[in-house]
Amino acid sequence: MREISEPYHPRLSPESNITDFLERQADERPDHGLFAVADEQDQWTDVSARDARERVRALAKGLIAAGVGAGDRVGLMAATRLEWTLVDFAIWYAGAVTVPIYETSSATQVAWIVEDADVCAVVAGDESLVKTVRDAVHREHLPQLRDVWAMDVAGGEPGSGLDELAALGADVSDEDLEARRSAANLEDLATIIYTSGTTGRPKGCELTHENFAELVNQTLSSSLGEVVRPDTSTVLFIPLAHVFARFVSVLTVAAGARCGHVTDLKRLSNSLQTFQPSFVLAVPRVFEKIYNAALLNAQSGGKDKIFRRGADVAVRWSRALDSGKMTAPLRLQRAFYSALIYRRIRAAMGGRLEYAVSGGGPLSPDLAHFFRGVGLTILEGYGLTETTAPITVGRPGRLKIGTVGLPLGGNAVRIAEDGEILTRGTSLMRGYHDRPEANEEAFEDGWFRTGDLGSLDEDGFLTITGRKKELIVTAGGKNVAPAMLEDAIRSDALISQVMVVGDAKPFIAAIVTLDADTLPSWLAAHGLPKDLDVAAAAKEDRVRRHVQEIVDKANSAVSRAEGIREFRILDRDFSMEEGHMTPSLKMKRAVIMQDFAAEIADIYGEAPAQG
Repeated sequence: MREISEPYHPRLSPESNITDFLERQADERPDHGLFAVADEQDQWTDVSARDARERVRALAKGLIAAGVGAGDRVGLMAATRLEWTLVDFAIWYAGAVTVPIYETSSATQVAWIVEDADVCAVVAGDESLVKTVRDAVHREHLPQLRDVWAMDVAGGEPGSGLDELAALGADVSDEDLEARRSAANLEDLATIIYTSGTTGRPKGCELTHENFAELVNQTLSSSLGEVVRPDTSTVLFIPLAHVFARFVSVLTVAAGARCGHVTDLKRLSNSLQTFQPSFVLAVPRVFEKIYNAALLNAQSGGKDKIFRRGADVAVRWSRALDSGKMTAPLRLQRAFYSALIYRRIRAAMGGRLEYAVSGGGPLSPDLAHFFRGVGLTILEGYGLTETTAPITVGRPGRLKIGTVGLPLGGNAVRIAEDGEILTRGTSLMRGYHDRPEANEEAFEDGWFRTGDLGSLDEDGFLTITGRKKELIVTAGGKNVAPAMLEDAIRSDALISQVMVVGDAKPFIAAIVTLDADTLPSWLAAHGLPKDLDVAAAAKEDRVRRHVQEIVDKANSAVSRAEGIREFRILDRDFSMEEGHMTPSLKMKRAVIMQDFAAEIADIYGEAPAQG
């Protein structure tokens, strides 16, 4: 059993809370652009720390006047946008507890969260989401939910719907508000975030002010403080209902970094170029898509070989940095391809991007080396909703590509005898909401069982090797962790998703989906009609041969017994609408197994189970 821990750096006062970060920014740097908002042409206007605090205070007074008491739970259901963060802070200023709800949630899912967390009010993004919430209230008879407000109303400016909420607080004094704001301390509950629910109903993770505030403090006390500073900036585009984005949202306020928000992912490319962030956070799929888009663009221009040589140089240059075997010819090659290829990739990401933080799943080491060779250092981290996002993270000066870094201050990691990752410390939640049986199962002697498998190297860097509950045991008794195979295949430009199967079966197999966004370019580059849809493309021999090639490449990294022997290309992608994916883009394997039972049965020459 191996264990690694990081001592606390100077700690916060026990009497402090998350809202102190915004207060300090508004007091010390009132005119500093703490946020930025884009118009329809992606032109950005700064929102000062002073203005942000005033808007937060007005909303908090409205919540208090509406009857939201200290410790009450307030739901927040909207897309990633400035108002999300402002309302979040307003709830904390009012002494209440934020309960995020994904905007993609159904009325049934909303009803479960409202009932389980005893939510008394909800702030929703627009009138359609208000309707979803009201449908949930009507269907499930939830009398505890008294108020629902919309950020946007028909015919109004974005966020103007909050004016009604703010107007309610006209008679709430500054003194009453400050009493509410300052009453919470680090031990108090700040939020209940519901897990993605890949298996069963989501569980509410109770995260305190200490979980966020102290973890932010420890992060900024590390060399990550070089990445997130008052003169740096980022755009948030992953859902703020997800703990990863939420943590970074608080982090930027604490550091005074300028933060923009991208609501429509179709505008992300333009927003990166106009905002020009210095750091971003994203899931691995975003980096895969950036690489694949550059590759397909090169192929369509007849420059496939040049791009691949440049990519190879980028990877070799990055690996040479780690090995200490840098050569003058390699430096010259990198300079040549930097002018020819890399600068275009950097320009597509805004031109100022130096760092990216990747989480939510494993990132291919080759991809991380490629981007560092191009000029973007990706810091891979590891964490869960239960751990307020980061337990460990790579950081400037303490980076090993292929690992998820070292623990942040106050965090500890232990590897159990069966390889499971255990953790405790700053980031760990106080427990699941009203789920004593789940707490009993998850905790042992203060250590939390993450459910992930991993290893610690001689320097204490953590590597993730798989998910304990996702281990496949074949009929022959071979244990297979599917993540390595899935990640290798999914990194290809043509592939959207892949799920490895084979539990209690004679061999390992996979079901594969095609990426509808990259498909036209891929088809054109390979001499096929670019207007083929996913279902038609799945039947093409050239497509199948390509998938076989990437499966063979993935198989080369594992033993024969662990390799994929057969696969099927599906006629449609996995989707959130059909329940195949969580809002954080994790596969719901049980649902997928059920919906594609016929295709899986066909692989093994079986009749599909009758349900």
